[in-house]
Amino acid sequence: MSGHVCIDLKHLGLEGAIACYLVNSDEPALVDPGPTTTLDRLVAELALLGVGEADLRHVLLTHVHLDHAGATGHLVERFPNATVHVHADAASHMVDPERLVASTRRTFGELHDRLWGEVKPVPAGRIRAVRPEESGSSAGLRPLPTPGHIAHHLAFLDERDGTLFSGDSMGIALDGGPQHPPTPPPGVNLPAWARTLERIGEVGPQRFGATHFGFHVDVEARRLQLAERLEALEARVRRAVEAGDERADAERFEREVRAELAPFMGEARVNRYFDLFPAATDWAGVHFYVTRNP
Repeated sequence: MSGHVCIDLKHLGLEGAIACYLVNSDEPALVDPGPTTTLDRLVAELALLGVGEADLRHVLLTHVHLDHAGATGHLVERFPNATVHVHADAASHMVDPERLVASTRRTFGELHDRLWGEVKPVPAGRIRAVRPEESGSSAGLRPLPTPGHIAHHLAFLDERDGTLFSGDSMGIALDGGPQHPPTPPPGVNLPAWARTLERIGEVGPQRFGATHFGFHVDVEARRLQLAERLEALEARVRRAVEAGDERADAERFEREVRAELAPFMGEARVNRYFDLFPAATDWAGVHFYVTRNP
């Protein structure tokens, strides 16, 4: 297996929540550098791994949500030789992140600054816009269009060893627990996500590295489980809408997710994680989708 490294960013001191990946190649590359609030830890970990300010050549973004990409503007200031690879449809959000930050503030409210910190723009000349329909690679990896979580989502496949850096496309996998669907508003597209999971099955990676969290080799079982859970959550939300039971069902979903994952994570850690990233927000993202797609 390759020497790819999963770096635990220990977001707000919480282990096993947000990962960044150092890709083993002739030109060092990172997949999803995480939020600005974990930048100092990331830079320190890279130094321990022998990647100094002159060494990093590539930053690959699966998408521009701030838990994945928020530190990018700061990172390119510190690493002057790094090029940012991001889907062409999202590159403008890196050059001018104002609308992105405003959207994230609507979702996270007063927690926003504590969670993500300041977001700096990336100079346009430091960006390579990835168009997945065109042939080519990003830092030696094959970019795969993986919409669903958001329309511009990419995954990056290392065809040397079959590692798929999946971002959020394969869901959230915490401490060996079952797949949790990351479906915050407003960008979720459930039919597109179903097609993405079919395509990942066709590609057949040997393992995947999820931003939340870590490497997993049981790819097929987790792929099918996520597909089933996305379908089940959509059906559940539609039933709640029909019954006028939306608020109560979102609260039930929150409790159920915590209870299901507590045996894997421990009650204290599961509560800390979902206090920061509520499962009810994922319920709300599916609600946003189904009310616009009755």
